[in-house]
Amino acid sequence: MSLDASVREAVQRHRDRYPSAKSAILPALWEVQHAEGWVTPEGMGLIAEVLGLAPSEVQAVATFYSMYFQKPPGRHSLLVCVNVACALRGADETAAYIEKKLGCPPGSTSADGAFTWDATIECLGGCGYAPMMQIDHHFHEHLTPDRIDHILATVGTQPAPHEAHAAEPAARPKAPTGEAPPPPTAEGPPSKSAGGTPPKRRR
Repeated sequence: MSLDASVREAVQRHRDRYPSAKSAILPALWEVQHAEGWVTPEGMGLIAEVLGLAPSEVQAVATFYSMYFQKPPGRHSLLVCVNVACALRGADETAAYIEKKLGCPPGSTSADGAFTWDATIECLGGCGYAPMMQIDHHFHEHLTPDRIDHILATVGTQPAPHEAHAAEPAARPKAPTGEAPPPPTAEGPPSKSAGGTPPKRRR
């Protein structure tokens, strides 16, 4: 199946954004994966063509990073953080529970094709809300067995992100989002830029 013309256009936009074509490889790979569900050989060829690079240069980047799939994955990508902050809050137990629930080891896909998951990922940037995992670019934090059950049951019935995007062309994956509440307002007197009046100094 040929790639949609919008993918080529997106790769061209990334190419024009950077002074070096090589700098556009990473976002271009995301465009292909968001459209196809994985980085297809055809997609890597298109990137090399548009960026004016050797196919081997694109392939070297795509195979270096674990976030790019080299073969069709499950409908959803699940990553469990096992770095120190999460490890101290039970990341190993979380990963073991997910392995039991999905019935497959890290680095593989569940029998129903719903999840491809891994637990070798280092830091996902959700240290303050450990233990946590990322599913399809979205954070799920403060994990417990009951919470994991609910998340897997809910997400597992949904279509793959690239299928949803195909149905709604305007939709695009966003940067990872968390479920934590917004940080509290900083303490101290309001600034002039915020419309407040700073307190008078005592003499």
